[in-house]
Amino acid sequence: MPHTPYAGGPFSYFDTPTAAPLGIVELMPGAGNLMEYAGVRSGEKVLILTEHTVDPVVLQALSAAAAVRGANVHVLSVEPFSPGGCDPENPGQASIAEAAHGRADVVITCTWWAEVHCQPLFFSQVAQKNARFVSLHMAATAACLNTGARLPPEVFYAIMRRAAEIMGSGEEIHLTTAQGTDLTFSDITLTPDDGPLVPGGWRPFPYGGVNFYPGDCNGVFVVEDSTATGVPEETLTVTMEDNLVAGIEGGVAAEQLRRFGPKGFYMRHALLGVNPKVRLDGGSQFEREKHAGAFYLGIDGLTDDGIADPSQPGYAHCDCQFDRPTVRVGETVISQEGRLLILDEPEIRAVAAKYGPPDVVLDDNPQMILPRRYSS
Repeated sequence: MPHTPYAGGPFSYFDTPTAAPLGIVELMPGAGNLMEYAGVRSGEKVLILTEHTVDPVVLQALSAAAAVRGANVHVLSVEPFSPGGCDPENPGQASIAEAAHGRADVVITCTWWAEVHCQPLFFSQVAQKNARFVSLHMAATAACLNTGARLPPEVFYAIMRRAAEIMGSGEEIHLTTAQGTDLTFSDITLTPDDGPLVPGGWRPFPYGGVNFYPGDCNGVFVVEDSTATGVPEETLTVTMEDNLVAGIEGGVAAEQLRRFGPKGFYMRHALLGVNPKVRLDGGSQFEREKHAGAFYLGIDGLTDDGIADPSQPGYAHCDCQFDRPTVRVGETVISQEGRLLILDEPEIRAVAAKYGPPDVVLDDNPQMILPRRYSS
């Protein structure tokens, strides 16, 4: 039986509903926040890199939001990227996208699987270009623009910086769940979203998390939903020892995970979600990961020599989602069964009050959409 009530998440843009044409009115606040987040300015060249399957109303909203700021908008549609970078060539379309990327000031990608898992658009390549790069992987949907994208950027940064302050204390991070996960991360290196996007930088959207790389990881985690398996039919348990996957147990899903990374896995990174307006119910994995109090981790494939090499694209990158975890940093509980406790802090509520009632702006009930008048 599935472990999570959110097992009905979509598997591709083909599996997400399209918006009614007039729905663009409701998408503009989120699209406007994206342009503010990317720092789009008048006269800049904006490339919207989209897959053929993306909702045209979403593309219209993004294009209009960039155009109203005076940008020169270009849209390039390509076939879908492969999951986890398992197909490094990605049928050649990445070469055209790479060339267009080199001429843009801002790149906004609407891909399902993150484009950075192919070599031509990997982080190191993005850093060599002079563009600001924002990725809506699994998030170029009307529902996503209508929910998580509506949180004002200033409110996000206030929450994120407070979470990063706690997580960057040097203490171990301890993850537990009701399903049996008991995992400890140590020697933490944070890579927080710490301010305006700069040329050569890459960030996901909607904004929503504090990312970190562990030097070591030990314990077990029970997969609730993953890139390689979806929601397992049986309990799928992964054992970590010294940052390497030492065991995978759990029926069909275990075999699927082994096939996905036949050379073995290491713990590449993890993220605590901090955006209270990101939905859980019906959302994709890369959307739900950003919900305030949620957690996800990414194990990645070892090289042919059995080496963990995070400088290269993740050709067997498997992200695993935990919707209702408890997360401790040392003795400090930061997420209690999926509730991000810092949302109640007076300093956070004071920032939210600039936009509307804090109880509304910070409401982490994923069914309650933030009214447009409080979105910017």
